[in-house]
Amino acid sequence: MLQKYRGIVLHTLKYNDRSNIAHIYTEQGGRMSFLFPAQRSRKSLVRQVLFQPLSLVEFEAEVRLRAGLHPIREAKAWQVFQSLPYDPFKSAIAMFLSEFLYRVLKEEGVNPPLFAYLIHSVQWLDACERSFANFHLVFLMRLSRFLGLYPNLDGYAEGCCFDLLNACFVSEPPAHGMFVFPDEASRIRNLMRMNYETMHLFGMNRMERNRCLDMFTEYYRLHLPDFPELKSLRVLQEIF
Repeated sequence: MLQKYRGIVLHTLKYNDRSNIAHIYTEQGGRMSFLFPAQRSRKSLVRQVLFQPLSLVEFEAEVRLRAGLHPIREAKAWQVFQSLPYDPFKSAIAMFLSEFLYRVLKEEGVNPPLFAYLIHSVQWLDACERSFANFHLVFLMRLSRFLGLYPNLDGYAEGCCFDLLNACFVSEPPAHGMFVFPDEASRIRNLMRMNYETMHLFGMNRMERNRCLDMFTEYYRLHLPDFPELKSLRVLQEIF
């Protein structure tokens, strides 16, 4: 049965000579997997260019009961980006975040607040003209709310460590050894206070920004099963 969907592209890969697979987080069904044609015909109703990292797509798919892959019959851009695919810095962020979301939203079902957050974030990044170097850090911190992983801010005081395993600030380094020292713990607290509109007020150099990114990915790795090394992480750190 044909059904209409809107979604954000997380990942694509080759299925066979005629088809590719697109993993898409949809508004109507959560994360789903679809088949779309690999050919580049101009007359095709489903074009490959629509399925770039974090693209917002609107499409019709033939949904088959108990099938893992659903053929897309027609697709178009839900929103045409103005800068995201063309700005090398934004493209690097999109590549990293799409890989990140592909790994963390493995079994994610319908979640309207999460979907709205993802769409708003992508639209904001596309529209932003400058001062977005901290975007991916703010995105990851705020994403943790929707996954039930947001750190506990209670009990913070100057000189506290941040316990990565128990997601809280502690006065003494925990025995398990998975923690962040006080100087970096205070930086995490600052990041929790940021949003997209205010993040440019928190200055960080390249080393500090990359260290925060390492801490965030380690935090997610501790709390999510089978979270792998991300191939796009080093590319992003090189650019920023």
